[in-house]
Amino acid sequence: MIILVIGVSGSGKSTIGKQLADSLHWEFSDADSFHSQENIEKMRNGIPLTDADRMPWLQDLQAAIKQWLQENKNVVLACSALKASYRQMLVLDKERIKIVYLKGSFQEIEQRLRSRRHHYMSAELLQSQFDILEEPTDAIKVDISDTPEHIVQHIRVSLEI
Repeated sequence: MIILVIGVSGSGKSTIGKQLADSLHWEFSDADSFHSQENIEKMRNGIPLTDADRMPWLQDLQAAIKQWLQENKNVVLACSALKASYRQMLVLDKERIKIVYLKGSFQEIEQRLRSRRHHYMSAELLQSQFDILEEPTDAIKVDISDTPEHIVQHIRVSLEI
C-alpha cells in the first residue's frame, strides 16, 4: 500500500508522514527530494511553481509510485499534490493508494512556516499554494491542530492498519 500524505507546505506532511511510516515499519519518502534544483531555487526566491515546472516532478513521482507498486512496497509519501489533476497522475491504483489530507487554516500554517528554519519554502509562497489548492473529496481529512501522535493514530484507525 502507498499512503499519500498531502497538503500545503507547513501542514506537517513530512513530520506526520515519517511518524506514520515509523509506526507501521514502512518506508518513508518525501516528494521534496524529487524536485529539480531549478524548482528549489525558484521557491527559495519566492517564485511560485507553474504546472509546467511541476510536470517533470510529477512524472518522476509517478515513476517511483509505479515501481513501488510493482515491488509491492509499503510506502508513505509526503507530497503536496494540491490539484486534483496532480493526484490523478499519482493515484495509479485506488485500491492500493490512499490519500490523507492534512487540513489547517491559513493563519495556523503561516505561523508554522514563519517559525521554520532551513527550508526553501517560505511563508510568502503559502498564499499561492492555498490559491491552487483543490481539496480532495476522496481522502481521509485530518485537522492539523491535534498532536502528531493523535493524527497518526487517527490515520491508522481510519485506514484500519
